[in-house]
Amino acid sequence: MLVKVFGSAVYGVDAITITIEVDTPGGPLGYFIVGLPDNAVKESTERVLSAIMNSGYHRPRAKMVVNMAPADIKKAGAAYDLPIAIGFLGATEQLRLENLHEYVIMGELSLDGSVRPIKGALPIAIQTRAEKFKGLIVPKENAREAALVNNLDVYGVEHIKEVIDFFNGNSDLKPLKVNTREEFYDAQSVFEIDFNDVKGQENVKRALEIAAAGGHNAILIGPPGAGKTMLAKRLPTILPPLSIYEALETTKIHSVAGKLPSNTSLVSKRPFRSPHHTVSDFAVKLFQY
Repeated sequence: MLVKVFGSAVYGVDAITITIEVDTPGGPLGYFIVGLPDNAVKESTERVLSAIMNSGYHRPRAKMVVNMAPADIKKAGAAYDLPIAIGFLGATEQLRLENLHEYVIMGELSLDGSVRPIKGALPIAIQTRAEKFKGLIVPKENAREAALVNNLDVYGVEHIKEVIDFFNGNSDLKPLKVNTREEFYDAQSVFEIDFNDVKGQENVKRALEIAAAGGHNAILIGPPGAGKTMLAKRLPTILPPLSIYEALETTKIHSVAGKLPSNTSLVSKRPFRSPHHTVSDFAVKLFQY
């Protein structure tokens, strides 16, 4: 039986929808994944089979072929475990298929069937809405991040059984709703540190104030312990607040890099990066991203 499940691949800070086709064409027992998968995707078979069995469902006893289209785009990472598992269950008629085409599903599986967080949930959610899917199913840790996207039902799950019950109509799983603008504006003025903490250093503070006001660069030179990092770390607290657009772009970058804390929505403050003084020119360029 041929089943189609939809996932997503992250490239840069954007996402591309991936169609995961699972078929049982007959022949000797075996599990095959094609469509330019990397090693992490190829290894997903064992994770998926163990998760299915440990969740109380039957291990597929047939030849299973998984095609990830478009086949000329490299698929990387373990985030395809959950859609592949749902495809296996659908192809072996352990899952109802009526609403499967309306959702994008992403998540890494543990052997016991629990769902682990992924990277890039925000760009995946943006692409999901752009392609007019009804909803997105992601790990619970990524749900608030994905729920930043309006007009999209985002479901956070902790175990594969929640997804199975959802499609079988035996679940009361509700989409997560986040008031993005309210949370964003409430968090903008809350800082753990403040430029006002610095006592003395009047000349340096004046120079940083001018740099912040005019959008200029600044370089701090001095012996260890002079307060360079302390001052630089507090510079974002006197910069103009992020706009919604800037916050969205910043959050996308943090999301793809896996630097966004769990259960976090929009990044509301300008980020601060502190590379070591021995860093190379090339590494400094990477810090810009």
